[in-house]
Amino acid sequence: MTAAHEHLVGPRGPWSGLVAAGQTLRITDLEGNQAVDFLLFDAADTTLRYSAQNTIAAAGALFLTTGSVLRDVEHRPLATVTADNCGRHDTIGGACSKESNTLRYGHQTWAQHACVENFLHEGAKWGLGKRDMTGNINWFMNVPVEDDGCLGIVDGISAPGLEVALRAERDVIALISNCPQINNPCNAFNPTSIRVTVTAPIEDSQASSRVES
Repeated sequence: MTAAHEHLVGPRGPWSGLVAAGQTLRITDLEGNQAVDFLLFDAADTTLRYSAQNTIAAAGALFLTTGSVLRDVEHRPLATVTADNCGRHDTIGGACSKESNTLRYGHQTWAQHACVENFLHEGAKWGLGKRDMTGNINWFMNVPVEDDGCLGIVDGISAPGLEVALRAERDVIALISNCPQINNPCNAFNPTSIRVTVTAPIEDSQASSRVES
């Protein structure tokens, strides 16, 4: 694979980008225990967005890892996890917001930045708004499901340098919120930076070089 674009996303920061069919989006947890909220849309028709329900139902599993296929609202593949050395990524914990923060942690948290704001900021660049926001993936976030059905948000199992890679099955728009949460242990109460890299298959890069030369 040949690097096409590389971005450092700072603590609490957003990122978005177009990932063409066949390209790989790689997310690296630089310092460990950093949750990365993620949404995915078909670039040609953004109503065809990531569906947690369809992804979970097709896989028969709540957690994502190598081989997991991210599916849209019509059950069609958007992207496939091709590499993962963390081993557990959440599909049901959702994104933090000002509203959920105040409900869970008190009204004093209202002024705190949240993932929903990051999604809306980046989504606006692609013509997306509140109605386009849906259930998201939380890469590197550890959300166990207890025997009684309750969810927990506990210390992550990620470590510095661990990463997840996704191959786009068609042209997609990816939205990322490098989670700002400081009220629970999903970021070890200390949000840190991540790296986002978009790579193209070697044959595509070689073809591009031949054209340019």
